[in-house]
Amino acid sequence: MSLSSLSPGQEVYLKEFGRCIELLRSQKNTFEIICKKIFESLCADGVVHVFGSGHSHSFAEEMFHRAGGLVPVNALLEEYLMPHAGPSQVGPLERLSGIGAIIFSKYDLRKGEVLLLASNSGINAATVELAEKAKQTGLITVGITSLTHSKGVPARSGKKLYEVVDHCIDTGTPVGDACVPLKGLPVNVAPLSGALTLLIGELITVRVAEIFSENNLQAPIYQSANTPGGDERNKVLEAKYRARIRHLR
Repeated sequence: MSLSSLSPGQEVYLKEFGRCIELLRSQKNTFEIICKKIFESLCADGVVHVFGSGHSHSFAEEMFHRAGGLVPVNALLEEYLMPHAGPSQVGPLERLSGIGAIIFSKYDLRKGEVLLLASNSGINAATVELAEKAKQTGLITVGITSLTHSKGVPARSGKKLYEVVDHCIDTGTPVGDACVPLKGLPVNVAPLSGALTLLIGELITVRVAEIFSENNLQAPIYQSANTPGGDERNKVLEAKYRARIRHLR
């Protein structure tokens, strides 16, 4: 192995990650539409909503209450759909029809606001039905999903996420998500979707903040609480949105 390179498998992973990044670059127009919709909603005193189940919940956590991130982010965090609840619970529940409507009823989601939903396969009922309910209510729905994976497997709830949402960002990950083949192993290792969905979240945050600046406005961005004045600044910003963001209460 060259001193200037990682292992062969690690290099494959980086190559695949780079391929997916180039696919994201090709979706510039979609990013622009989504970010402008978020900007317009925030200017109208709205908030942006974020959701993911299973490991995709990390997308919602990254977007919520994050240094350098947007303050008006309402994360739909349901612990029974997070990995630490255990796969024997999370798997069946995220596939169970009716969960999406229950989640929707718990949070204050309003017409004209944007809901970002991360699901790499885009086939589980909780995410698909939540997207459907939000769209019926007049929200702008955005799916962050792999079209390759989603189109390569059967749906579990009638439709797939990309078929339901107003806008879709394609992560480009392969069927099964993992991308590195190894000798003697019948399945690939190293999933791509986790890192890519976090990257997509940051790209959205950056562009929304840029649009604020382009309009001579200051984006509502968190300062690190571990820097002088951070707590004080953040409390002022949070006061405006506290009633709309469930997990700030």
